[in-house]
Amino acid sequence: MKILPEIEAIHAEMTEWRHKIHMHPETAFEEYKTADFVAEKLESFGLEVHRGLAKTGVVGTLKAGTGNRAIGLRADMDALDLQELNDFAHKSQIDGKMHGCGHDGHTVMLLGAAKYLSESKNFDGTVHFIFQPAEENVAGGRVMIKDGLFEKFPVESVYGMHNMPGFEVGEFAVRTGPIMASADFFEAKITGVGGHGAFPHLTVDPIVIASEVIGAWQKIVSRNVDPLKSAVITVGQIHGGHTGNVIPEEVVFSGTTRAFDPEVQNMIESHMERMLKGICDAYGATCEFTYDRRYAPTINTPDETAMAILTAQELVGEAAVDKDVTPVMGAEDFSWMLQERPGCYIMIANGAGEGSCHVHNPKYDFNDQILPLGATYWSRLTERILTKDAA
Repeated sequence: MKILPEIEAIHAEMTEWRHKIHMHPETAFEEYKTADFVAEKLESFGLEVHRGLAKTGVVGTLKAGTGNRAIGLRADMDALDLQELNDFAHKSQIDGKMHGCGHDGHTVMLLGAAKYLSESKNFDGTVHFIFQPAEENVAGGRVMIKDGLFEKFPVESVYGMHNMPGFEVGEFAVRTGPIMASADFFEAKITGVGGHGAFPHLTVDPIVIASEVIGAWQKIVSRNVDPLKSAVITVGQIHGGHTGNVIPEEVVFSGTTRAFDPEVQNMIESHMERMLKGICDAYGATCEFTYDRRYAPTINTPDETAMAILTAQELVGEAAVDKDVTPVMGAEDFSWMLQERPGCYIMIANGAGEGSCHVHNPKYDFNDQILPLGATYWSRLTERILTKDAA
């Protein structure tokens, strides 16, 4: 791996930063101490720091040369509502919260790049280092966009990176086009006529109606989605009734849908609502339906992905970069930034084998070994895009 020596020299320091953040995890829109730490580091590197987008977001701006071009580099900062089960010295000190997805490492890799680039200034233009809150569950990236991220910090392209357990250290994975799915969340309420369980003919049973709706929804994927495309409709919760011999007045159920294609995403929402209403009308029940498009599909653009691939290959070799990784049904709110600007979201391997586990696991920990590789990737990507030779 071709790690920049200036970044390798601060590996131990970056590890200390990462452990400090890991020990003090903060969840969505409550990343006050993490944001303070990030802002203090950026200011110490000489960057111009802006705070307050999406409540706890931080943006550091670094300019070099005379060029007018600008790019954005984004890292997420939030932790999970999850009880950590590790026993190392830097384990979470906050009960019920942990950095179980590696955002502590993502933050530190971008800080390492900011430190190096602030000292080397081996680029021509402007870099906006975007430290985003609330990636988990509530799509803080969408909030940053609504708060005017790219109006306040104009960029021609934007880039993100996430760690990837299960792959050997020194590997990257990426692809042009969809790399992660949309994640929409829905809730349906069916109101019927409750009554005694022994006299169902005197009721309009919302449990029976709900079961028919849920079964019908499953046919949307099998009979309305192109077999060469992918989609998921999952009902994860059903609530209705309080005892076995009473038919309840209402049933509420909720879940998530996933798709890579925005047209499929549109079709799923419309079909779900139409089927719900039609089945309820047929039985004489009423319904309410809410549908939250919380995470758009993460879609990498061709030119920006090519730049990311070239940068990764420069660092680890062509064979260690998967240029057509299989997309996953997980979601990422960096997608909202990619809807506004071209860009690329890349995966950096977090390690495989004994002791490794996937993200969102109470035993997970970000691999400190890859901190300098990630920081070098960010730095070399910046130097490649904002090259002085093109000034």
